[in-house]
Amino acid sequence: MAKVSVQSTPQTEERNAVAPVNRLIYGLNDKPPFIEAVLAAMQHVLAIFVGIITPPLLIANALKLNPTDTSYVVSMSLFISGVSTFIQARKIGPIGSGLLSIQGTSFSFLVPIISAGTAVVAAGGTPESALSLIFGLCFFGAFIEIILSRFLHLVRKIISPLVTGTIVCVIGLTLIKTGIISMGGGVAAQRNGTFGSLQNIGVATLVLLTIIVLNVSKKPMLRMASVVIGLLVGYAVASVLGMVNFSGLGNLPLIALPIPFRYGLSFDFAAFVPFILLYIITTVESIGDLTATSAVSGEPIKGATYMRRIKGGILGDGVNSLIAALFNTFPNTTFSQNNGVIQITGVGSRYIGYYIAAILAFLGLFPIVGGIFQTLPQAVLGGSTIIMFGSIVVAGINILSSVELDRRAMVIVGTSLAMGLGVTYTPEIVDALPLAIKNVLSSGISAGGLTAILLNWLLPYDRKEEVTEQDDSNADELAELEA
Repeated sequence: MAKVSVQSTPQTEERNAVAPVNRLIYGLNDKPPFIEAVLAAMQHVLAIFVGIITPPLLIANALKLNPTDTSYVVSMSLFISGVSTFIQARKIGPIGSGLLSIQGTSFSFLVPIISAGTAVVAAGGTPESALSLIFGLCFFGAFIEIILSRFLHLVRKIISPLVTGTIVCVIGLTLIKTGIISMGGGVAAQRNGTFGSLQNIGVATLVLLTIIVLNVSKKPMLRMASVVIGLLVGYAVASVLGMVNFSGLGNLPLIALPIPFRYGLSFDFAAFVPFILLYIITTVESIGDLTATSAVSGEPIKGATYMRRIKGGILGDGVNSLIAALFNTFPNTTFSQNNGVIQITGVGSRYIGYYIAAILAFLGLFPIVGGIFQTLPQAVLGGSTIIMFGSIVVAGINILSSVELDRRAMVIVGTSLAMGLGVTYTPEIVDALPLAIKNVLSSGISAGGLTAILLNWLLPYDRKEEVTEQDDSNADELAELEA
Protein backbone atom coordinates (compact mmCIF):
# COMPACT_ATOMS: atom_id res chain seq x y z
CA MET A 1 0.00 0.00 0.00
CA ALA A 2 1.36 3.39 -0.94
CA LYS A 3 2.30 5.68 1.91
CA VAL A 4 0.11 8.77 2.01
CA SER A 5 1.72 12.05 3.12
CA VAL A 6 -0.49 14.65 4.77
CA GLN A 7 0.86 18.20 4.65
CA SER A 8 0.46 20.31 7.78
CA THR A 9 -1.31 23.65 7.23
CA PRO A 10 -1.72 26.70 9.48
CA GLN A 11 -5.37 25.66 9.93
CA THR A 12 -4.55 22.13 11.12
CA GLU A 13 -1.78 23.49 13.36
CA GLU A 14 -4.23 25.97 14.89
CA ARG A 15 -6.74 23.22 15.61
CA ASN A 16 -3.98 21.22 17.24
CA ALA A 17 -3.06 24.27 19.33
CA VAL A 18 -6.40 24.30 21.11
CA ALA A 19 -5.75 23.84 24.81
CA PRO A 20 -7.51 20.87 26.40
CA VAL A 21 -10.18 21.87 28.94
CA ASN A 22 -11.78 19.45 31.38
CA ARG A 23 -15.50 19.63 32.20
CA LEU A 24 -16.24 22.68 30.02
CA ILE A 25 -20.05 22.73 30.10
CA TYR A 26 -20.57 25.75 27.84
CA GLY A 27 -18.00 26.74 25.23
CA LEU A 28 -17.15 30.19 23.90
CA ASN A 29 -20.15 30.63 21.60
CA ASP A 30 -22.70 28.58 23.55
CA LYS A 31 -25.67 30.40 25.09
CA PRO A 32 -26.47 29.09 28.60
CA PRO A 33 -30.05 29.30 29.90
CA PHE A 34 -30.93 32.52 31.72
CA ILE A 35 -30.77 31.18 35.29
CA GLU A 36 -27.46 29.40 34.76
CA ALA A 37 -26.04 32.47 33.02
CA VAL A 38 -27.02 34.77 35.90
CA LEU A 39 -25.52 32.40 38.50
CA ALA A 40 -22.25 32.14 36.56
CA ALA A 41 -22.16 35.93 36.12
CA MET A 42 -22.69 36.51 39.85
CA GLN A 43 -19.71 34.28 40.67
CA HIS A 44 -17.53 36.42 38.39
CA VAL A 45 -18.87 39.62 39.99
CA LEU A 46 -18.10 38.28 43.49
CA ALA A 47 -14.55 37.47 42.39
CA ILE A 48 -13.83 40.96 41.03
CA PHE A 49 -16.10 43.42 42.87
CA VAL A 50 -13.64 44.34 45.63
CA GLY A 51 -10.77 44.49 43.13
CA ILE A 52 -12.68 47.06 41.08
CA ILE A 53 -13.60 49.41 43.94
CA THR A 54 -10.40 49.20 46.02
CA PRO A 55 -8.10 51.36 43.80
CA PRO A 56 -10.56 54.30 43.64
CA LEU A 57 -11.15 54.07 47.40
CA LEU A 58 -7.40 54.20 48.12
CA ILE A 59 -6.86 57.05 45.67
CA ALA A 60 -9.81 59.02 47.07
CA ASN A 61 -8.47 58.57 50.60
CA ALA A 62 -4.98 59.73 49.58
CA LEU A 63 -6.38 62.85 47.87
CA LYS A 64 -8.88 63.53 50.70
CA LEU A 65 -11.84 63.68 48.33
CA ASN A 66 -15.19 64.64 49.81
CA PRO A 67 -17.85 61.89 50.19
CA THR A 68 -19.75 62.94 47.04
CA ASP A 69 -16.69 62.83 44.77
CA THR A 70 -15.46 59.61 46.34
CA SER A 71 -18.79 57.90 45.78
CA TYR A 72 -18.96 59.21 42.21
CA VAL A 73 -15.48 57.94 41.30
CA VAL A 74 -16.27 54.51 42.78
CA SER A 75 -19.59 54.42 40.90
CA MET A 76 -17.87 55.25 37.62
CA SER A 77 -15.29 52.51 38.24
CA LEU A 78 -18.10 49.95 38.44
CA PHE A 79 -20.04 51.43 35.51
CA ILE A 80 -17.03 51.61 33.17
CA SER A 81 -15.90 48.10 34.17
CA GLY A 82 -19.30 46.94 32.94
CA VAL A 83 -18.98 48.85 29.67
CA SER A 84 -15.43 47.59 29.17
CA THR A 85 -16.37 43.97 29.85
CA PHE A 86 -19.16 44.21 27.26
CA ILE A 87 -16.73 45.56 24.66
CA GLN A 88 -14.25 42.74 25.31
CA ALA A 89 -16.87 39.97 25.18
CA ARG A 90 -18.94 41.41 22.31
CA LYS A 91 -15.97 42.46 20.13
CA ILE A 92 -16.92 45.64 18.28
CA GLY A 93 -15.09 45.61 14.96
CA PRO A 94 -11.39 45.08 15.75
CA ILE A 95 -11.90 46.16 19.39
CA GLY A 96 -12.19 43.37 21.93
CA SER A 97 -11.05 39.77 22.23
CA GLY A 98 -14.44 38.10 21.79
CA LEU A 99 -13.58 35.97 24.85
CA LEU A 100 -15.08 35.90 28.35
CA SER A 101 -12.49 38.47 29.36
CA ILE A 102 -13.48 40.61 32.35
CA GLN A 103 -12.21 44.18 32.77
CA GLY A 104 -11.71 46.08 36.00
CA THR A 105 -9.74 48.92 37.58
CA SER A 106 -6.01 48.22 37.48
CA PHE A 107 -3.94 48.09 40.68
CA SER A 108 -0.72 48.64 38.70
CA PHE A 109 -1.30 52.38 38.30
CA LEU A 110 -2.09 52.98 41.98
CA VAL A 111 1.32 54.28 43.13
CA PRO A 112 2.01 56.74 40.25
CA ILE A 113 -1.61 57.99 40.36
CA ILE A 114 -1.38 58.69 44.08
CA SER A 115 2.08 60.26 43.64
CA ALA A 116 0.89 62.59 40.85
CA GLY A 117 -2.28 63.55 42.71
CA THR A 118 -0.71 64.17 46.11
CA ALA A 119 2.01 66.28 44.44
CA VAL A 120 -0.69 68.59 43.07
CA VAL A 121 -2.36 68.86 46.50
CA ALA A 122 1.01 69.45 48.22
CA ALA A 123 1.70 72.30 45.78
CA GLY A 124 -1.53 74.02 46.82
CA GLY A 125 -3.91 72.51 44.30
CA THR A 126 -7.37 71.19 45.06
CA PRO A 127 -8.30 67.50 45.02
CA GLU A 128 -10.40 68.26 41.93
CA SER A 129 -7.35 69.68 40.10
CA ALA A 130 -5.41 66.58 41.14
CA LEU A 131 -8.10 64.43 39.51
CA SER A 132 -7.85 66.60 36.40
CA LEU A 133 -4.13 65.78 36.09
CA ILE A 134 -4.66 62.08 36.87
CA PHE A 135 -7.36 61.64 34.24
CA GLY A 136 -5.29 63.58 31.72
CA LEU A 137 -2.31 61.28 32.27
CA CYS A 138 -4.54 58.20 32.01
CA PHE A 139 -6.31 59.50 28.90
CA PHE A 140 -3.18 60.21 26.87
CA GLY A 141 -1.43 57.12 28.21
CA ALA A 142 -4.18 54.89 26.83
CA PHE A 143 -2.99 55.72 23.31
CA ILE A 144 0.26 53.92 24.11
CA GLU A 145 -1.59 50.63 24.57
CA ILE A 146 -3.77 51.28 21.53
CA ILE A 147 -0.65 51.77 19.35
CA LEU A 148 1.19 48.83 20.92
CA SER A 149 -1.74 46.53 20.10
CA ARG A 150 -0.72 46.83 16.45
CA PHE A 151 2.92 45.89 17.15
CA LEU A 152 2.69 43.14 19.75
CA HIS A 153 5.52 41.08 18.24
CA LEU A 154 7.90 44.02 18.78
CA VAL A 155 6.73 44.66 22.36
CA ARG A 156 7.49 41.08 23.34
CA LYS A 157 11.08 41.56 22.15
CA ILE A 158 11.51 44.68 24.29
CA ILE A 159 9.73 43.47 27.42
CA SER A 160 10.78 39.91 28.18
CA PRO A 161 9.29 37.67 30.93
CA LEU A 162 12.36 38.52 33.02
CA VAL A 163 11.52 42.23 32.87
CA THR A 164 7.77 41.70 33.26
CA GLY A 165 8.15 39.41 36.29
CA THR A 166 10.55 41.85 37.94
CA ILE A 167 8.26 44.85 37.44
CA VAL A 168 5.17 42.94 38.66
CA CYS A 169 7.14 42.08 41.82
CA VAL A 170 8.10 45.74 42.26
CA ILE A 171 4.44 46.79 41.82
CA GLY A 172 3.30 44.39 44.53
CA LEU A 173 6.12 45.22 46.93
CA THR A 174 5.60 48.98 46.63
CA LEU A 175 1.84 48.57 47.17
CA ILE A 176 2.40 46.63 50.40
CA LYS A 177 3.41 49.90 52.08
CA THR A 178 -0.05 51.29 51.23
CA GLY A 179 -1.72 48.15 52.59
CA ILE A 180 0.20 48.28 55.87
CA ILE A 181 -0.65 51.96 56.38
CA SER A 182 -4.33 51.12 55.85
CA MET A 183 -4.11 48.27 58.39
CA GLY A 184 -2.86 50.75 60.97
CA GLY A 185 -5.78 53.10 60.32
CA GLY A 186 -4.58 55.12 57.33
CA VAL A 187 -3.03 58.56 56.95
CA ALA A 188 -5.70 60.17 59.15
CA ALA A 189 -4.78 57.83 62.02
CA GLN A 190 -1.10 58.75 61.59
CA ARG A 191 -2.05 62.38 62.13
CA ASN A 192 -4.43 61.97 65.06
CA GLY A 193 -2.22 59.56 67.02
CA THR A 194 -4.39 56.42 66.69
CA PHE A 195 -2.22 54.74 64.06
CA GLY A 196 -1.49 51.11 64.93
CA SER A 197 -3.97 51.10 67.80
CA LEU A 198 -5.16 47.75 69.14
CA GLN A 199 -8.59 48.45 67.65
CA ASN A 200 -7.26 49.10 64.14
CA ILE A 201 -4.82 46.18 64.16
CA GLY A 202 -7.44 43.87 65.68
CA VAL A 203 -10.08 44.63 63.03
CA ALA A 204 -7.54 44.40 60.18
CA THR A 205 -6.26 41.06 61.48
CA LEU A 206 -9.81 39.71 61.76
CA VAL A 207 -10.47 40.57 58.11
CA LEU A 208 -7.16 39.05 57.02
CA LEU A 209 -7.71 35.80 58.97
CA THR A 210 -11.27 35.47 57.65
CA ILE A 211 -10.03 35.72 54.06
CA ILE A 212 -7.22 33.23 54.69
CA VAL A 213 -9.52 30.66 56.33
CA LEU A 214 -12.11 30.91 53.54
CA ASN A 215 -9.39 30.68 50.88
CA VAL A 216 -8.38 27.22 52.07
CA SER A 217 -12.01 26.02 52.08
CA LYS A 218 -12.91 23.09 49.84
CA LYS A 219 -16.03 24.93 48.65
CA PRO A 220 -15.34 26.99 45.47
CA MET A 221 -18.04 29.57 46.24
CA LEU A 222 -16.50 30.37 49.64
CA ARG A 223 -13.06 30.78 48.06
CA MET A 224 -14.39 33.14 45.39
CA ALA A 225 -16.37 35.20 47.89
CA SER A 226 -13.67 35.18 50.59
CA VAL A 227 -12.69 38.85 50.20
CA VAL A 228 -16.31 40.03 50.13
CA ILE A 229 -17.15 37.97 53.24
CA GLY A 230 -13.98 39.17 54.99
CA LEU A 231 -14.97 42.79 54.34
CA LEU A 232 -18.52 42.19 55.58
CA VAL A 233 -17.24 40.59 58.80
CA GLY A 234 -14.81 43.45 59.38
CA TYR A 235 -17.47 46.03 58.51
CA ALA A 236 -19.90 44.53 61.02
CA VAL A 237 -17.34 44.44 63.83
CA ALA A 238 -16.13 47.97 63.03
CA SER A 239 -19.75 49.22 63.15
CA VAL A 240 -20.21 47.73 66.63
CA LEU A 241 -16.97 49.40 67.74
CA GLY A 242 -18.15 52.79 66.47
CA MET A 243 -15.57 53.00 63.68
CA VAL A 244 -18.11 53.57 60.85
CA ASN A 245 -19.53 56.99 60.02
CA PHE A 246 -22.78 56.92 58.02
CA SER A 247 -23.44 60.66 58.20
CA GLY A 248 -22.41 61.38 54.61
CA LEU A 249 -24.74 58.85 52.98
CA GLY A 250 -27.83 61.02 53.26
CA ASN A 251 -26.33 63.71 51.00
CA LEU A 252 -25.62 61.37 48.06
CA PRO A 253 -27.69 61.72 44.86
CA LEU A 254 -30.04 58.88 43.92
CA ILE A 255 -28.41 58.19 40.55
CA ALA A 256 -24.87 58.87 39.27
CA LEU A 257 -25.04 59.97 35.64
CA PRO A 258 -21.83 59.41 33.65
CA ILE A 259 -20.56 62.91 32.78
CA PRO A 260 -17.57 63.09 30.38
CA PHE A 261 -14.62 65.16 31.62
CA ARG A 262 -16.44 66.13 34.83
CA TYR A 263 -13.10 67.14 36.42
CA GLY A 264 -11.39 68.28 33.20
CA LEU A 265 -8.01 67.14 31.82
CA SER A 266 -4.51 68.47 32.41
CA PHE A 267 -1.05 67.11 31.66
CA ASP A 268 2.51 67.01 33.00
CA PHE A 269 5.19 65.13 31.09
CA ALA A 270 7.42 64.34 34.07
CA ALA A 271 4.47 62.72 35.86
CA PHE A 272 3.60 60.95 32.61
CA VAL A 273 6.80 58.86 32.36
CA PRO A 274 5.72 56.18 34.90
CA PHE A 275 2.44 55.84 32.99
CA ILE A 276 4.31 55.10 29.74
CA LEU A 277 6.11 52.24 31.43
CA LEU A 278 2.98 50.91 33.11
CA TYR A 279 0.88 50.90 29.94
CA ILE A 280 3.63 48.81 28.30
CA ILE A 281 3.69 46.42 31.25
CA THR A 282 -0.12 46.25 31.31
CA THR A 283 0.00 45.24 27.64
CA VAL A 284 2.33 42.34 28.40
CA GLU A 285 0.29 41.25 31.44
CA SER A 286 -2.92 41.34 29.41
CA ILE A 287 -1.35 39.13 26.75
CA GLY A 288 -0.82 36.53 29.48
CA ASP A 289 -4.36 36.97 30.85
CA LEU A 290 -5.94 36.69 27.41
CA THR A 291 -3.85 33.63 26.58
CA ALA A 292 -4.98 31.99 29.82
CA THR A 293 -8.63 32.88 29.06
CA SER A 294 -8.30 31.35 25.61
CA ALA A 295 -6.74 28.22 27.09
CA VAL A 296 -9.36 27.62 29.81
CA SER A 297 -12.10 28.29 27.23
CA GLY A 298 -10.79 25.54 24.94
CA GLU A 299 -9.77 28.01 22.24
CA PRO A 300 -6.51 28.25 20.22
CA ILE A 301 -3.38 29.48 22.00
CA LYS A 302 -1.39 29.98 18.80
CA GLY A 303 -2.08 30.77 15.17
CA ALA A 304 -4.08 33.40 13.29
CA THR A 305 -7.29 33.26 15.35
CA TYR A 306 -5.34 33.47 18.58
CA MET A 307 -3.27 36.45 17.35
CA ARG A 308 -6.39 38.32 16.18
CA ARG A 309 -8.00 37.81 19.59
CA ILE A 310 -4.88 38.96 21.44
CA LYS A 311 -4.55 42.06 19.27
CA GLY A 312 -8.26 42.82 19.67
CA GLY A 313 -8.06 42.26 23.42
CA ILE A 314 -5.09 44.63 23.87
CA LEU A 315 -6.77 47.21 21.62
CA GLY A 316 -9.87 46.79 23.79
CA ASP A 317 -7.72 47.31 26.91
CA GLY A 318 -6.43 50.60 25.52
CA VAL A 319 -9.81 51.85 24.27
CA ASN A 320 -11.45 50.91 27.57
CA SER A 321 -8.78 52.81 29.53
CA LEU A 322 -9.44 55.79 27.25
CA ILE A 323 -13.18 55.56 27.98
CA ALA A 324 -12.42 55.21 31.70
CA ALA A 325 -10.44 58.47 31.75
CA LEU A 326 -13.15 60.14 29.68
CA PHE A 327 -15.75 59.17 32.32
CA ASN A 328 -13.66 60.07 35.38
CA THR A 329 -12.14 56.81 36.51
CA PHE A 330 -8.86 54.93 36.28
CA PRO A 331 -7.23 52.59 33.72
CA ASN A 332 -8.99 49.29 33.04
CA THR A 333 -7.29 45.98 32.41
CA THR A 334 -8.12 42.29 32.17
CA PHE A 335 -8.64 40.47 35.48
CA SER A 336 -6.79 37.16 35.71
CA GLN A 337 -8.85 35.77 38.63
CA ASN A 338 -11.81 35.26 36.32
CA ASN A 339 -9.93 32.50 34.52
CA GLY A 340 -10.19 30.55 37.77
CA VAL A 341 -13.95 31.12 37.80
CA ILE A 342 -14.22 29.72 34.25
CA GLN A 343 -12.34 26.62 35.38
CA ILE A 344 -14.49 26.17 38.48
CA THR A 345 -17.86 26.72 36.77
CA GLY A 346 -17.03 25.06 33.44
CA VAL A 347 -18.66 28.02 31.68
CA GLY A 348 -16.49 29.74 29.07
CA SER A 349 -19.31 31.38 27.11
CA ARG A 350 -18.61 34.97 26.12
CA TYR A 351 -22.34 35.68 26.52
CA ILE A 352 -21.82 35.50 30.29
CA GLY A 353 -19.81 38.71 29.82
CA TYR A 354 -23.03 40.50 28.79
CA TYR A 355 -24.66 39.60 32.11
CA ILE A 356 -21.55 40.61 34.09
CA ALA A 357 -21.45 43.92 32.21
CA ALA A 358 -25.12 44.62 32.95
CA ILE A 359 -24.70 43.87 36.69
CA LEU A 360 -21.61 46.07 37.05
CA ALA A 361 -23.10 48.96 35.06
CA PHE A 362 -26.34 48.77 37.09
CA LEU A 363 -24.44 48.89 40.40
CA GLY A 364 -22.38 51.81 39.11
CA LEU A 365 -25.44 53.97 38.46
CA PHE A 366 -26.34 54.10 42.16
CA PRO A 367 -24.00 56.23 44.34
CA ILE A 368 -25.23 54.52 47.50
CA VAL A 369 -23.15 51.46 46.49
CA GLY A 370 -19.98 53.53 46.40
CA GLY A 371 -21.11 55.49 49.45
CA ILE A 372 -21.44 52.37 51.59
CA PHE A 373 -17.98 51.16 50.62
CA GLN A 374 -16.61 54.66 51.16
CA THR A 375 -17.55 54.32 54.84
CA LEU A 376 -15.28 51.27 55.16
CA PRO A 377 -12.72 52.02 57.88
CA GLN A 378 -9.15 51.99 56.59
CA ALA A 379 -8.29 49.11 58.92
CA VAL A 380 -10.98 46.93 57.29
CA LEU A 381 -9.79 47.84 53.81
CA GLY A 382 -6.16 47.23 54.80
CA GLY A 383 -6.93 43.73 56.06
CA SER A 384 -8.14 42.77 52.59
CA THR A 385 -5.72 44.73 50.42
CA ILE A 386 -2.59 43.44 52.15
CA ILE A 387 -3.30 39.93 50.88
CA MET A 388 -4.20 41.24 47.42
CA PHE A 389 -0.95 43.15 47.17
CA GLY A 390 0.99 40.14 48.40
CA SER A 391 -0.68 38.10 45.65
CA ILE A 392 0.68 40.54 43.07
CA VAL A 393 4.21 39.80 44.33
CA VAL A 394 3.52 36.07 44.03
CA ALA A 395 2.28 36.62 40.46
CA GLY A 396 5.60 38.28 39.64
CA ILE A 397 7.52 35.41 41.23
CA ASN A 398 5.44 32.99 39.17
CA ILE A 399 6.47 34.79 35.97
CA LEU A 400 10.12 34.75 37.04
CA SER A 401 9.90 31.02 37.77
CA SER A 402 9.56 30.43 34.02
CA VAL A 403 12.90 32.19 33.43
CA GLU A 404 16.31 30.59 33.94
CA LEU A 405 17.84 32.72 36.70
CA ASP A 406 21.50 32.71 35.68
CA ARG A 407 24.04 35.33 36.76
CA ARG A 408 22.76 37.90 34.25
CA ALA A 409 19.13 37.45 35.31
CA MET A 410 19.97 37.62 39.01
CA VAL A 411 21.84 40.90 38.51
CA ILE A 412 18.86 42.38 36.65
CA VAL A 413 16.25 41.20 39.17
CA GLY A 414 18.31 42.05 42.27
CA THR A 415 19.32 45.53 41.10
CA SER A 416 15.83 46.41 39.88
CA LEU A 417 14.12 45.30 43.10
CA ALA A 418 16.69 47.17 45.18
CA MET A 419 16.20 50.39 43.20
CA GLY A 420 12.39 50.16 43.24
CA LEU A 421 12.13 49.42 46.96
CA GLY A 422 14.91 51.85 47.86
CA VAL A 423 13.08 54.78 46.26
CA THR A 424 9.76 53.63 47.76
CA TYR A 425 10.99 53.55 51.35
CA THR A 426 13.52 56.42 51.10
CA PRO A 427 11.95 58.83 48.58
CA GLU A 428 14.06 61.77 49.79
CA ILE A 429 17.11 60.29 48.03
CA VAL A 430 15.99 61.94 44.76
CA ASP A 431 15.22 65.36 46.27
CA ALA A 432 18.54 66.91 45.16
CA LEU A 433 18.20 65.76 41.53
CA PRO A 434 16.91 68.04 38.73
CA LEU A 435 13.11 68.28 38.87
CA ALA A 436 12.46 66.35 35.64
CA ILE A 437 14.63 63.41 36.76
CA LYS A 438 13.24 63.56 40.30
CA ASN A 439 9.66 63.30 39.04
CA VAL A 440 10.54 60.26 36.94
CA LEU A 441 12.51 58.39 39.61
CA SER A 442 10.34 59.30 42.61
CA SER A 443 8.10 56.34 41.79
CA GLY A 444 9.47 52.97 42.88
CA ILE A 445 7.77 51.35 39.90
CA SER A 446 9.50 53.73 37.49
CA ALA A 447 12.89 53.39 39.17
CA GLY A 448 12.72 49.61 39.33
CA GLY A 449 11.07 49.18 35.94
CA LEU A 450 13.46 51.43 34.04
CA THR A 451 16.39 49.68 35.73
CA ALA A 452 15.07 46.29 34.59
CA ILE A 453 14.51 47.43 31.00
CA LEU A 454 17.90 49.16 30.68
CA LEU A 455 19.87 46.29 32.20
CA ASN A 456 18.02 43.73 30.07
CA TRP A 457 18.88 45.79 27.00
CA LEU A 458 22.52 46.56 27.88
CA LEU A 459 23.82 43.39 29.56
CA PRO A 460 24.99 40.78 27.03
CA TYR A 461 23.25 37.39 26.78
CA ASP A 462 24.97 34.05 26.93
CA ARG A 463 25.14 32.48 23.48
CA LYS A 464 22.53 29.84 24.41
CA GLU A 465 20.06 32.50 25.60
CA GLU A 466 20.63 34.50 22.41
CA VAL A 467 19.67 31.53 20.23
CA THR A 468 16.51 30.90 22.30
CA GLU A 469 15.58 34.59 22.07
CA GLN A 470 15.96 34.46 18.29
CA ASP A 471 13.78 31.35 18.05
CA ASP A 472 11.03 33.04 20.11
CA SER A 473 11.30 36.14 17.94
CA ASN A 474 10.90 34.09 14.75
CA ALA A 475 7.85 32.33 16.20
CA ASP A 476 6.25 35.67 17.05
CA GLU A 477 6.87 37.01 13.54
CA LEU A 478 5.34 33.89 11.95
CA ALA A 479 2.22 34.24 14.11
CA GLU A 480 2.03 37.93 13.14
CA LEU A 481 2.20 37.03 9.44
CA GLU A 482 -0.55 34.44 9.90
CA ALA A 483 -2.78 37.06 11.51
